[in-house]
Amino acid sequence: MKSYNKRKMQALSTDSSSNLFDILTEEIVWKILDHLDSNDPSATKSFSLTCKTFYFIESRHRRTLKPLRVELLPRTHHRYPFVSHLDLSLCPRVDDNTLNAISSTWQATLRSINLARSRFFTNVGLSSLFVNCSGLVEVDLSNGTELTDLAASAIAEAKNLKRLTLVRCKLITDMGIGCIAVGCRKLRSLCLKWCLRVGDLGVELIALKCKEIRSLDLSYLPITEKCLKSVLQLQHLEDLVLEGCYGIDDDGLSTLKQSCKPLKMLNLSNCQNVTHMGLSSLTSCTEQLQQLILAYGSAVSPKSPKVTVDLAKCLHTFSKLQSIKLDGCTVTLSGIKALASLHASVKELSFSKCLGVTDEGLSFLVQSQKELRKLDITCCRKITYSSMDSITNSCTNLTSLKMESCSSVQKEAFIFIGARCLYLEELDATDTEIDDEGLKSISRCSKLSILKLGICSNISDEGLAEVGSSCSMLKELDLYRSTAISDMGIAAIAASCPALEMINIAYNDKITDNSLISLSKCWMLKELEIRGCPGVSSVGLSAIAVGCKQLTVLDLKKCFNINDNGMLPLARFSQNLKQINLSYCSVTDVGLVALASINRLQNMTILHLAGLTPNGLAAALLACRGLTKVKLHTSFRTLLPQSILGYMEAHGCVFHWRDKAFQKEMDPKGWKLHFGRNNEVP
Repeated sequence: MKSYNKRKMQALSTDSSSNLFDILTEEIVWKILDHLDSNDPSATKSFSLTCKTFYFIESRHRRTLKPLRVELLPRTHHRYPFVSHLDLSLCPRVDDNTLNAISSTWQATLRSINLARSRFFTNVGLSSLFVNCSGLVEVDLSNGTELTDLAASAIAEAKNLKRLTLVRCKLITDMGIGCIAVGCRKLRSLCLKWCLRVGDLGVELIALKCKEIRSLDLSYLPITEKCLKSVLQLQHLEDLVLEGCYGIDDDGLSTLKQSCKPLKMLNLSNCQNVTHMGLSSLTSCTEQLQQLILAYGSAVSPKSPKVTVDLAKCLHTFSKLQSIKLDGCTVTLSGIKALASLHASVKELSFSKCLGVTDEGLSFLVQSQKELRKLDITCCRKITYSSMDSITNSCTNLTSLKMESCSSVQKEAFIFIGARCLYLEELDATDTEIDDEGLKSISRCSKLSILKLGICSNISDEGLAEVGSSCSMLKELDLYRSTAISDMGIAAIAASCPALEMINIAYNDKITDNSLISLSKCWMLKELEIRGCPGVSSVGLSAIAVGCKQLTVLDLKKCFNINDNGMLPLARFSQNLKQINLSYCSVTDVGLVALASINRLQNMTILHLAGLTPNGLAAALLACRGLTKVKLHTSFRTLLPQSILGYMEAHGCVFHWRDKAFQKEMDPKGWKLHFGRNNEVP
């Protein structure tokens, strides 16, 4: 390497016309590449186009590849010979020939491959891949609904595999899992979520043969306590997910004679037949537990568990517990008070959609758990000013507070947040009484990066401007249906928050093109939702297209004044766009065909476009080679040639047909958000 650099310097000294970049040694160039943003494809592209030397070095430096379409792979084989991580999640059609080519090209270097959204390959292609690429340590085959035990036997040939994900591989049975257990003895992480044909036998074989397992996800499997006897004997198991395992109950767990000592995370969500008694049996000797998830999801379920004194006592043995999630549980006053006496210093608590959370119980709890960093009290509608006073007074180190639909908290209480919780990074105050004074106080939280203020009718431009002037690190802002916000407030945010990546200003008739022109200065913007904003037009959208080249998600539904004039700039400048909703816009065949030039476009929703014809739609679909999902009105199902639909589906595109009637109103159901609370669970 040193002699190579020396020869370069000598050559440059004799040729004054040489590229000055050639002076840089290869080590320095590699360091520069290491610091480029891996999530920004344009960064490495611009780098490699600087000069021939950089082009050559970048091709040798790249280890990760995520092609937009599988047809592009042949072009990359020679350009990037040292790829170790191949992500094909953007390629819905991957056949056996493709896997054969991959296995021969990167035979010596490939370490991980993601086929989570790919189809059309069989056990033949997988066998070629695993036999030739013996260095593979990580594979994701999620959503392989057509993969059978033959595919599992092919996976078993990956002798060095450490991480395997098989979510929704619903045809694989115990026999296939047995093959994997015998062949992949080095497995450390295995996810079998929704593998509905895998039962106790398959799981027990994994536990008996794969002794190095650290993480095991058995969500929604038809298993019982029989396989858990072997699972709990795994000496290195740290994460165990049993979500939705309805075959596990207290009686079965009571028969277990041992528990897993090294266990750090246990998820028993939706295990509706397990109470504190079963939990106690499962964790009797567990001393390292740090995270416990007992969420049920539905607060109105008749089988919803209760947070009682008995459950709290069960948790007293876990001195290292840091995170407790009880979403959807019914909380008793005595139970929540008993949680206050835990021996552990808890950092995260979640009571989202829990019934029974009151001021008395919550205030008592936070006074004892002062080290809390994250608190979720979403839809806890009984808490008031008193709880907020206690939370902010006791937990001054909070970094995340989620309190959506805490509708009984008075607006004055929000002043406490900014006055006492200065380290806050995330606040969800959706559908609350927060006002401008509250926002003024919250603006003191200078580290705030996520702020959700949807359906907050008391806030205005004045309060939003305060946030913008002080919270320059803001990345996500949700102003959904906060109808008092206008262009002035958006301008204040855009001018002071250069790191903004996502903003939702949907259903606001005060938003015009001026807001979009202001936001066009936020060059890092990735997601923009402006559905139901009648004041915006193609003029504002054009500004966004030119200024926000990182844009990936765009929702324009019911922006009636956006037409083809807005699509043309999008097609030219927004080459990173992946998802777009054009429903009810004034876009015609011309605009839709123009969008087809965006290589990364995967997801389109195009309902009720008056100017769209079957011929125009067919042309656009054929030109969009990377589409994986399209929502269309059912009327087009018979108007489009079946050959085109068949061609698109064969290339991995899924059509979702909707029979929705045309809605003349801007927001026909919006009134329910404000007047429908009486129908909700209190």
